[in-house]
Amino acid sequence: MNATAASSTQNAALEITTPSDRELVMKRVFDAPRRLVFDALTKPELLRRWYGPRGWTLIACEIDLRVGGRWHFVTRRDDGREMGQHGVYREIAAPERLANTEEWDDWPGADLLATTVLTEEGGRTTLVNTLLFSSQEVRDILIKSGMTRGAGETYDRLAELLAAS
Repeated sequence: MNATAASSTQNAALEITTPSDRELVMKRVFDAPRRLVFDALTKPELLRRWYGPRGWTLIACEIDLRVGGRWHFVTRRDDGREMGQHGVYREIAAPERLANTEEWDDWPGADLLATTVLTEEGGRTTLVNTLLFSSQEVRDILIKSGMTRGAGETYDRLAELLAAS
């Protein structure tokens, strides 16, 4: 699968590729400096303002931003459905790189390693998020579930926050 999810609210796009049978790579350019993007990815007060697709709200956001530190998020949809995610930080090189594990509270064993790399040029930041899934089956289930659409909306919300900052 190679796809581009066009943004509906920004004149931008989320590029999504699957370079191997267990990977999914998302790439998006933001009109903001790298430090601000990194902060938006790691500070609960900023994450609460943008994290999740449209119609979802981040209702719990716990972050222990250190190698070996844990994080836990819970999002709630307008209809009351909740989804929890958690993991451990494996690498932190602010403001250019962040790696963490991720697992869903209601789907044990379906885990991944997310590595986010931020590069800045001319005040614009390119975010590349590489997800390495525990199996091709888990990756494919998530793609079919609409995860890529949700990621596009989530990154649109991040772009809106960054534009307002």
